[in-house]
Amino acid sequence: MNIIIACITAAIVAFGISFGLGYVVIPFLHKLKFGQTILDIGPKWHKKKQGTPTMGGILFIAGTLIAFVLVVVIDKLRGGDIIGSVLGSQQSSQLLSDVISAQAASNKIKVWGGLIMALGFAFIGFLDDYIKVVKKRNLGLTIIQKTALQIVLMVGYLLTLFINDPTGATFIPFVGMVETKYFFWIIGFAVIYATTNAVNFTDGVDGLCGSVTFTAALSFIAIAGLRSCFGVSLMASALAGALIGYLIWNWYPAKVMMGDLGSMFLGGLVVAFAYAVDCPIIILLVGIIYVAEFGSDVLQIGYFKLTHGKRIFKMAPIHHHFEMCGWKEVKIVKIFSVVNLIGGIIAILLVHFGAPK
Repeated sequence: MNIIIACITAAIVAFGISFGLGYVVIPFLHKLKFGQTILDIGPKWHKKKQGTPTMGGILFIAGTLIAFVLVVVIDKLRGGDIIGSVLGSQQSSQLLSDVISAQAASNKIKVWGGLIMALGFAFIGFLDDYIKVVKKRNLGLTIIQKTALQIVLMVGYLLTLFINDPTGATFIPFVGMVETKYFFWIIGFAVIYATTNAVNFTDGVDGLCGSVTFTAALSFIAIAGLRSCFGVSLMASALAGALIGYLIWNWYPAKVMMGDLGSMFLGGLVVAFAYAVDCPIIILLVGIIYVAEFGSDVLQIGYFKLTHGKRIFKMAPIHHHFEMCGWKEVKIVKIFSVVNLIGGIIAILLVHFGAPK
């Protein structure tokens, strides 16, 4: 199947599933009283969101997963191998070399391994949401519990990547492939832990996390194509379509929240995309808003402790700072999404012009 047709098909199917599920899932969450708990430490006007159904991430998780698998199966039945394709479905059958075969096998490991990791993070998020909503514990899992589960998941994923390529080779634009070897583990833990939590921090304003991640997905569609990892282009297309369907329900004023179930899935998938194209450093641009959100929180906490009570921002993460400055939620979402899209475009240009000639 032509990769462009496959991506468009996946996006349309994912959109339909994600949007359509809203008519079933949201009333069901209302019935179960799975409402969002708004903490007192947030902006006071967020209190009106108390009781909005959470765990809405199931909409785009289902949309992404079903659409991706469906297109892969259809392509397989037609004799293709879109995930293992390196130079395109039509060319791969004509260029049967050891290098092409090895790259195809590597692509499959990175795509499926990344998807499993993202679903694992979604499960951790589900546990966190479940405890908050059903067990009435506002903070959900403790930091130790959540971190321990994340570490187990990270070890499993990184071990899969390391077995696939013990050199830990990573692509750096204008430099080429660089072997990280055992530093691969240190870098991996830092990138995965920071990214998944940064995406979680971004989920604080109606439509923000979904919109920002939509722009990141668009960037990865192009980057993965440039890096000959068409399975990622397909999955990113499915994610983009599913997020549009979800955003219809999550746009201000939100009828449903994604919850940690959704935000941790998105964080895991963003990491998976970056590692699948062998360029985890690209998250700094493709997810520049994630960096700003996570960085603002770290700076706020550090400055607060060093100065014994002083603050850099009116509130952290940084989207709350702009709320306190009087920005409306829709304005925050639009500007943050544009900034993230610009970061993604710069990343695409770096990958394109920085690739070995």
